[in-house]
Amino acid sequence: MIRQLIARLFWAVSPWRLVVERVPDRPTLFIGAPHTSNWDFVLMLGIAWRLRIKLRWLGKHDLFTGWKGPVMRTLGGIPVDRRDPAKVVDEVIALVRTGTVFGLVITPDGTRGEHTHWKSGFYRIARATGLPLTLGYVDRTTMTSGLGPIMEVTGDVRADMDRIRAFFADKAGFAPERRVEPRLREEDLPETD
Repeated sequence: MIRQLIARLFWAVSPWRLVVERVPDRPTLFIGAPHTSNWDFVLMLGIAWRLRIKLRWLGKHDLFTGWKGPVMRTLGGIPVDRRDPAKVVDEVIALVRTGTVFGLVITPDGTRGEHTHWKSGFYRIARATGLPLTLGYVDRTTMTSGLGPIMEVTGDVRADMDRIRAFFADKAGFAPERRVEPRLREEDLPETD
C-alpha cells in the first residue's frame, strides 16, 4: 500500500510519463532497456510499485555489500557474480522452477559502456523456463517509461532479436549517448541443424 502511494506520487510529480501496453498476468522476464543510467532503477521501482508487480532483479554483487545489502534485497535484488555468469543463469532457472511467482528484471549486461552486444543470459533463461519476455523501456526523447509488448522466444535467435530491436529502435534511454543496439553474439554464429 505504501509503495503504491509513493509510486502514485512519483508519477504525479515526475516529468516522466508511465506508458503501459500490457501488464503481465503470469511470471515473466522483464527486459529493461536501454539501460544507460542508474536512474533507470528508480523508474523500474516506480513502474513495479504503481502496477503492483512483484519484481526481482539482477544486480552486480558489489551493490549488496555492507549496509546496502539488506536494502537491495528488500527491493527485490539478486546479487550476480559476473565472474561466473553461467552460474547465475542456472540459479535463476532453479528459482523459477520452485514455483516462486515473480517478474524478473534483467538489464542485459553490455547495455552500458563500451560494448557492441548484449549478454544472452535473459534469452537462455527464457528458453530454459518457458517464461515470456516483457519489454520494459526508458525513452528520454518522449520522457516516457513503461512496459511494451510481451513476447515468447522461439529459439530463432535472429528473428526474436529482430522483434526486440524493432521495439527498442526509437527508445533512447536516460543517457542516449550510452545506448547499445540490442544484438546478441549468438546472432552472428552460423546456423546449425
